[in-house]
Amino acid sequence: MPTTQRKTILLDFEKPLVELEERIDQIRNLAEDNEVDVSTQLRQLETRADQLRQEIFASLTPAQRLQVARHPRRPSTLDYIQAISDEWIELHGDRGSGKDDPALVGGIARFEGRPVVMLGNQKGRDTKDNVARNFGMASPGGYRKAMRLMQHANRFHMPIFTFIDTPGAFPGYEAEELGQGEAIAYNLREMFALDVPIVCTVIGEGGSGGALGIGVGDRLMMLEHAVYTVASPEACAAILWKDSGRAAEAAEALKITAQDLMNLGILDVLLPEPLGGAHADPVKATEILREALRENLESLLVLSPAERRDLRYQKFRQVGVFAETAHPSTV
Repeated sequence: MPTTQRKTILLDFEKPLVELEERIDQIRNLAEDNEVDVSTQLRQLETRADQLRQEIFASLTPAQRLQVARHPRRPSTLDYIQAISDEWIELHGDRGSGKDDPALVGGIARFEGRPVVMLGNQKGRDTKDNVARNFGMASPGGYRKAMRLMQHANRFHMPIFTFIDTPGAFPGYEAEELGQGEAIAYNLREMFALDVPIVCTVIGEGGSGGALGIGVGDRLMMLEHAVYTVASPEACAAILWKDSGRAAEAAEALKITAQDLMNLGILDVLLPEPLGGAHADPVKATEILREALRENLESLLVLSPAERRDLRYQKFRQVGVFAETAHPSTV
């Protein structure tokens, strides 16, 4: 990766690794210019770079994983859909507002030879694109479009794949005026009643009700460095401590990582990412996701619609369940 590109997307904890890789590039360029054999030194430095990369990404804090989840070059919903589907036709509009919400995309696709409906939050690549996509924050029309597509899938017996990547639903005045809360609540209720298999995957940032609006499914999968939370750490810190600067502390307390959610019994499948994150090797990340979708869809297709609905219901009934033990002094 060119040095200039690294600087534009450098995460703070990657600095030692980037400095080492820049040193490797400098030595390689000098050796080529002067025709000097430095292969042994380069192998040693490259080995050290691989070890350092493994050490860094094996010990990321929740706040650092959030940075990876928000990485501007991380594959988006459309990236994954176009890569894993044999055919893809995007559909637009909620058939109600007369508008199309670009922050939530969806349509009909062919996956492993089978017609399916795929939909998800869509962020932008740069500032201009993010503004056009509203930073992946859907409006009520976006959630109603999603529900229209899911009802279409249910009518024609097509499985549903959803891809979650949003900081939350759009909190603007107009969105509230048009029924943001009602739109999300309606989706939650209706998704429980759908007959077809539903596989939900958090591919980046899963934030609040904005993520839940397309997050009720038979399987919940998460990429290794994705996050899923009731509120962004910045919002949580601002609400609890009136100080958004304590976001890292909030991220630790909220248990937002895939491993945290797996330990809590909320997550069904934790998908490993290529070393360095999905943005470091999008092709491999896509292969991992495709295989997981295929395996989980096959296991769900053998169940009857009633069994899938019951599985879905029981899954969410267990969220938040805990056992309270009496203190020894009270026994």
